[in-house]
Amino acid sequence: MNSEQKLKDIWFAGGCFWGLEKYFSLVPGVINTAAGYANGNTEQTTYEEVCRGDAAFAETVQVTYDSFITGLENLVFLFYKAVDPTTVNRQGNDRGIQYRTGIYYTSEEDAEAIRRVTEEVRKKYASPLAVEIKPLKNFIPAEEYHQKYLDKNPSGYCHIGKEQFEAAKRGNIDPADYERPPDSVLKDVLSPVQYQVALENGTERPFGNEYWDEHRKGIYVDITTGEPLFSSRDKFDSGCGWPSFSKPVDPAVTVEKEDASHGMDRTEVRSRSGNIHLGHVFDDGPRDRGGLRYCINSASLRFIPEEKMEEEGYGAYLPFV
Repeated sequence: MNSEQKLKDIWFAGGCFWGLEKYFSLVPGVINTAAGYANGNTEQTTYEEVCRGDAAFAETVQVTYDSFITGLENLVFLFYKAVDPTTVNRQGNDRGIQYRTGIYYTSEEDAEAIRRVTEEVRKKYASPLAVEIKPLKNFIPAEEYHQKYLDKNPSGYCHIGKEQFEAAKRGNIDPADYERPPDSVLKDVLSPVQYQVALENGTERPFGNEYWDEHRKGIYVDITTGEPLFSSRDKFDSGCGWPSFSKPVDPAVTVEKEDASHGMDRTEVRSRSGNIHLGHVFDDGPRDRGGLRYCINSASLRFIPEEKMEEEGYGAYLPFV
């Protein structure tokens, strides 16, 4: 099921733009990518001039994304997975001011989101980060030769590894970190309602479930694996009696399937790693949030309030709530 689109742009610099352009083109929710030169000191430039460092441009990728599908926080986290944020004017074999790392924005709202994620990333490094976070001063599209370079030249040079490209396809959350226990174990640890809803495609009662009127900040995770699924920031009161969200915390963590049960034509939502029944998605959600309503059973979720996220291992997702 498709959302309405609300397209936004963000600009990332991180070594050779050939690889970074390909990397972001694989991310769910990214609509378009373009290689170019950003934050230099002239109105026009060429690749040769950029390589000489004459006007201090950075090789940069413009990323156009559907903010109703993926958030800026997701993209910034993925950026940090593709670069070494501690090196100055260098990524891989690429050296020079044009290969510096940077994130360029056009709104203060975006700047705040970038800084929140960057602060969480900073905690993982002993060395200071060398990523410049600045307003976009200018962006000049690169020559056609450089656009979608790795699509046209699959064996071309790239400083980003194959595993990182695969991670981009998966989104920000790695399913390998969230393994579902055997059903025999789940039978013992889940309540009868949780087991019936999550593993047997059941439905709990409206207005009588655990999270339908939960208003605290926090994250909702798969009851069987702990994989992050939904954020309190995307939760809204739909009046249906079940928790309702405008989108998942990452578009890759849910799977949609056609559901013709009970004589209805619906779209079922399942979790990616746990493959459990979550609920259904409908197109009657708030238009200013994309138009979707993820109607989810509380019994398939575990809520972790904001103040406990760090101690339970979800500190990296604090910028999402």
